[in-house]
Amino acid sequence: MELEGKVAYITGGSKGIGLGVAQALLAKGMKVTISGRSLEALEKAADQLNPSDRVLTVKSDVAVLSDEENAVDTILQHWGKIDVVLANAGVGHFAAIDEMKKEAWDEMIATNLTGVFHTLKATVEALKATKGYYITLASLAGTNFFPQGAGYNATKFGVVGFTQAAMLDLRKYDVKVTTIMPGSVATHFNDNVPSDKDAWKIQPEDIGKLVIDLLTMHPRTLPSKIEVRPTRPDLK
Repeated sequence: MELEGKVAYITGGSKGIGLGVAQALLAKGMKVTISGRSLEALEKAADQLNPSDRVLTVKSDVAVLSDEENAVDTILQHWGKIDVVLANAGVGHFAAIDEMKKEAWDEMIATNLTGVFHTLKATVEALKATKGYYITLASLAGTNFFPQGAGYNATKFGVVGFTQAAMLDLRKYDVKVTTIMPGSVATHFNDNVPSDKDAWKIQPEDIGKLVIDLLTMHPRTLPSKIEVRPTRPDLK
């Protein structure tokens, strides 16, 4: 895919991986829309992105299908098309299953799993029109279960399965679909504050480079599921 002038939509784009990918795509001449639930956070992110004249912000909660449909309408009115979608929005609540609150379970399912479906449902016709690319951000938690992770594991296992099945459904339209499954990333996820202690982790810009590699790969080849982890984990 020639990236100059292409249009991307990134959910959960105000910080972390979403923001890192947005900057990588802008550096390649793309136009980028970032969405999230906080307009203040989106405006702050837009101020960090350069060049800002190729950035559009849209408030949207991926757990609400009408929000995503409205976001897509806004993008199409502004940019005229959508070539790339990164379904990145996600939340994490961790507790033993006997202690997990239903509200925490419901929020993770609604955002991490149903939200990925909503984003694809809202963008799929636009992607068919451009023979575009749909990428989901899953996690190594989508293949490796761990204590206190039952809810989060359930959503990420679901995202991996959903994405792979969607890939089979959409390739007949020349729409590519990939899921990226990162390990530890230096972001604000789960109330972390990135600092020097996170230097061993994957950095958001590393995922940005990976997305660029996917988009520029020869169209005959599709890496449909990618696991990515720190080279050397922090062994204390």
